Parts: sequence; structure tokens; C-alpha cells
Amino acid sequence: MNKINISEKFGLFSDEWTPRILAESNGQLVKIAKGTGELVWHTHDNEDELFIVFKGQLTLQLRTGNIVLNAGEMYVVPKGIEHCPKAEPDTHFMMVEPSSTAHTGKLESEVTVSSDKQEWI
Repeated sequence: MNKINISEKFGLFSDEWTPRILAESNGQLVKIAKGTGELVWHTHDNEDELFIVFKGQLTLQLRTGNIVLNAGEMYVVPKGIEHCPKAEPDTHFMMVEPSSTAHTGKLESEVTVSSDKQEWI
């Protein structure tokens, strides 16, 4: 495997809330995405979801309060916790999650990216 320049990879796409897969390690996918505004409220019943912000500000809205992440900060949303990511314009972030994790959990909407449509970059 070759080294991966994460900043370079962010430059290869412009669409938002559509994760791209960078790597897989021990059944965990390393994904990057861009976002502006809100995604949707959803939950992952069986998987934790780790978020790391590279640029901008990502707020993980939880029913118990918001977690605001700036560049260089991370947070793990525990499995079973309903959340709604909300991003300032042009926010860049990474997610590390099991390969079984569905984009928006059981919720299917116009923004949902099915597992078979997720792209490697």
C-alpha cells in the first residue's frame, strides 16, 4: 500500500455528505467527506462512529446536547446514539467506522449513499 496524502484526496471531489473511502484496516473503513449544513438525524445501532475534523467546524447534534468540533478535534459517537452532523461551509472531516456501517443508519433519504455506491478514492 502506498502512503495517502489526505489533503490531496480532499481536492479530488466537491460533492458534500458523500463519504469517500481511503483505506480499510481490520474491518474499519477510513472515509473522508465534505459538508455544509445538516445531514439527517440517524443512528447506528451496532457501530460507533469516529469523526475527526481537518478543516472548518462540524457540530454533532445529539438529543442530549451538541458536540462542536474544530480542526484537529475528534469525537466518537457511541453506537445507538441518535445524531445529526451539521457543518459550517466547506468543512472537511474523516470518519473511521466498521465496514458494516450504513451511511445514515436505517434511515433512507435522498442524501443516503448505499454501501454499494460508496467510492474508493
